[in-house]
Amino acid sequence: MPSADPPHDVTEHMLGPHVVGQRVVVRRVLRGETGPSGGPALTDLLGTCLSWADGTCVVQPETGPAVAIPVADIVSGKPVPPRPSPRHRATPQLAQRRALALWPDLSTEPLGDWTLRHSPTSTARRANSVLAVAPSGVVDDVARVVDFYEARTGRPIAAVLPDSAEDELFRGLGWVLESHDADTLFQIAPVAQALRSLRRAVDPGPAALAPPPPETTYDEVGDLVTVRLGEWASGVAAYGEDWVGFRGIEVAPEHRRRGLGLTVMAALLEWGAERGATTAYLQVIGDNTAALALYERLGFTTHHAYRYLTPGRASRSD
Repeated sequence: MPSADPPHDVTEHMLGPHVVGQRVVVRRVLRGETGPSGGPALTDLLGTCLSWADGTCVVQPETGPAVAIPVADIVSGKPVPPRPSPRHRATPQLAQRRALALWPDLSTEPLGDWTLRHSPTSTARRANSVLAVAPSGVVDDVARVVDFYEARTGRPIAAVLPDSAEDELFRGLGWVLESHDADTLFQIAPVAQALRSLRRAVDPGPAALAPPPPETTYDEVGDLVTVRLGEWASGVAAYGEDWVGFRGIEVAPEHRRRGLGLTVMAALLEWGAERGATTAYLQVIGDNTAALALYERLGFTTHHAYRYLTPGRASRSD
């Protein structure tokens, strides 16, 4: 009968008081239990280390009560990266499809797991390109993309993830970058965090001496709203499945540098929060350092990057 408390080496693990507050994985001995090979039974525990004191490590798993582990029973362990938030666990395909709500007149057609997108009123690439961020599963997919857009816009465009199989597929057929822009970053943030940050950022300061902006107005059509500060500033938001996204935030040149863009964003976020949105998203060109710095202060982080490809020679588009 094996010993209930078998000897084991606890000197090799990477745990200690320094991991308190961090997410860790701990392998430990189950005293009094025998493993399949006849030796001591071991088990792994993943969670956050709550304390390390008096010879005991306390770990809070993601579900269930906290577990107190005698340090002498720890065989191995190490810190592990924090678990991504649910919003970051969404695939690029899911995130992009939720963003389709920003164009209410958008028509879409599935092409296997690709999505053909076309708007009769918008020239934006996001509304007039095939979303190809996963294998299509269709044999003649690229040829059908070309036929679809040549019949509508005259210019096929594909949105793909950088260095993906789809990127390689289109490039192998002679497609090139649609413009000289950097890759586009799809950024997301918790609505509550972005709202808190925006309320701190919207501080008129010296601008309070200037004439106050016009009253904020809301033009709602279903789950889409256009917010306007008269002719001074405006922006568009769309709500869908607890996500709210933004596009077209513009400030008249003569009224810039007064924080009016942030005022519009705050109004759009509050509108989304009232509808139950918990995740905010926007899209920004990757080399727009000023915008990226601002969005970072508001809590936005990059969910994924993507780029536009088109057949033949590259040319600049909106």
